[in-house]
Amino acid sequence: MIERTEQRFDIKPEWLAADTAYGSGANLNWLVKDKKIAPHVPVIDKSNRDDGTFSRQDFTFDEERNVYVCPAGKILTTTGRLVNDGETTLLYFASVLDCRSCLLKARCCPKMAPRRIPRSIYEEARDVARALAKTKAFEQSRRDRKRVEMLFAHLKRILRLGRLRLRGPRGAQFEFTLAAIAQNLRRLAKLVARPPPSAPTACVA
Repeated sequence: MIERTEQRFDIKPEWLAADTAYGSGANLNWLVKDKKIAPHVPVIDKSNRDDGTFSRQDFTFDEERNVYVCPAGKILTTTGRLVNDGETTLLYFASVLDCRSCLLKARCCPKMAPRRIPRSIYEEARDVARALAKTKAFEQSRRDRKRVEMLFAHLKRILRLGRLRLRGPRGAQFEFTLAAIAQNLRRLAKLVARPPPSAPTACVA
């Protein structure tokens, strides 16, 4: 849709808001690197641990050396081989000797010989999205997105527009327009039927 709009009308958004379903690394990389659009999208991130051991965010990535540095100051390196999910992930491994003698092993990798850290090849774009998620602009776009999504949820749940019954683009446009008119009339009726604010009564002593 973004590409079609850009080709037909020569316009492109500066930022795009969406829910977590669109927060994959490939989508974020396409927005950041290919389209130069700021992604106001939560990142799909499964790296956080809930067992008390160190998560990936506790490790520091040294971009110049292409290594991770653990909380104990040891280095995790990668062979450069891509694995997982269509080969989009690099694995960084610590030294077995470093982990075996480390005082923090119980908090890092108690059930593994060396600690390993996965890193997506789209991690730079993911970092951009994470940084944007901490801004006021992101909070505002999230509130705006929820208001729009609420209207679509109302169409599907109340007006039963879970699927279109008319065929073709024109049929879909006609059916959706009727549903939007009905939705606006419902909202208008609630505004008209609302009683006017009562005037304050004067107190006479």
